Amino acid sequence: MAGRQGKQTVRNLMLSLGVVILVAGFSYLFIPHDDSRDPVKRVDYRVELQTARRTAPYPVAAPEGLPASWKPTSVRYNGDDFAAWHLGFQDPQGQYVAIEQSTQSPAPFIADASQGARKTSATQHIGGHTWQRYEGGHYDALVYRSGGATTVVTGTASFGQLTKMAEALQTS
Repeated sequence: MAGRQGKQTVRNLMLSLGVVILVAGFSYLFIPHDDSRDPVKRVDYRVELQTARRTAPYPVAAPEGLPASWKPTSVRYNGDDFAAWHLGFQDPQGQYVAIEQSTQSPAPFIADASQGARKTSATQHIGGHTWQRYEGGHYDALVYRSGGATTVVTGTASFGQLTKMAEALQTS
């Protein structure tokens, strides 16, 4: 008798699981959902930029004149241990590009901002400054050091897109 109840319990469990799968499948098929919408939200960084520019001990960089297809996605300024500015974008191809600036010691800051990218021998002249190229497995970066602060333009985007961002940076 105990064996028969065990088989009925397993049978009932399998029937219940089948009903749950059918309901879930029905819900997915017939309840409207929009997979075409871009899940990345555009942020307005103007207030944070003004705050950072007033308090940071270095000229805070942000892009000017980029097309609207460059979507700002994240922003923060932290003046606690090191004055650190972050502004993240999604480029027109959907790749990530970030501007990172800090007074932190350059080596650990660059390693963290570029997710471990390594310095190359290549440099680029952008906006009257020489930027050092870094290449990594996930992120590449352009790095410029001046006046006690380090600026890193980094992300999953191509060096062409990183260069466009660096060219658009303004400090006033």
